[in-house]
Amino acid sequence: MSQTRYLWNPAPVYSLPVRGSDARLPVKRIFCVGRNYHAHALEMDRPVDKATMRPFYFLKDASTLVESGATVPYPTGTTNYHYEMELVVAIGKAGFRVAEADAHELIYGYAAGLDMTRRDLQLVAREQGRPWDLGKNFEKSAVCTEIIPVAELGVLEAGAISLSVNGDIKQSSDLSLLIWNIREIIADLSKFYHLEPGDLIYTGTPEGVGAVKPGNRITGHVDRVGDIALTIGDAE
Repeated sequence: MSQTRYLWNPAPVYSLPVRGSDARLPVKRIFCVGRNYHAHALEMDRPVDKATMRPFYFLKDASTLVESGATVPYPTGTTNYHYEMELVVAIGKAGFRVAEADAHELIYGYAAGLDMTRRDLQLVAREQGRPWDLGKNFEKSAVCTEIIPVAELGVLEAGAISLSVNGDIKQSSDLSLLIWNIREIIADLSKFYHLEPGDLIYTGTPEGVGAVKPGNRITGHVDRVGDIALTIGDAE
């Protein structure tokens, strides 16, 4: 049988470590939920009314993934580089048009994540009604810890989430304050996508987002899930 020949090597498989396993979780897609804490929606001057609005999403390529503990260069094209601390849900089972009551069955596990953002570029795109890709979907912008299997934690309904820069607390909230909770997010996303094993969902960030600069060290925590760290290096 002949083998497929490619013009150049195919893209690598991007993956994350899994606690208690020597096997890694291959990442397929990265979905991000926008404005999923009321206080953050207000600080972005875009309040959310759950009764009349629905969740919205943007995507990051799997190639943007970087593991916790890394040093990343300050990105090009921005002077307002922001952190956003988030709970990450890893999907481990395929699902489409999933009922909210059954949505937890798709969860493989959880991680702590950072949705790093070129805020100035995002806001320009937002005001002009353009896609957010330059502000959100860029190299080394999706930081993530190891995956904690759901069997260890169950469905997370509450738990502290926080972030510090150089030891100073910048974000401090609780997962109970998510506007759309984990089951609601999975069920809603599955109306529009066939969710598949390896999909990650960044569930949204609390208030307190802000800029970092070269030399800053970011540390974050999600109760029962783990700690994340990132150092900002010099611009390339």
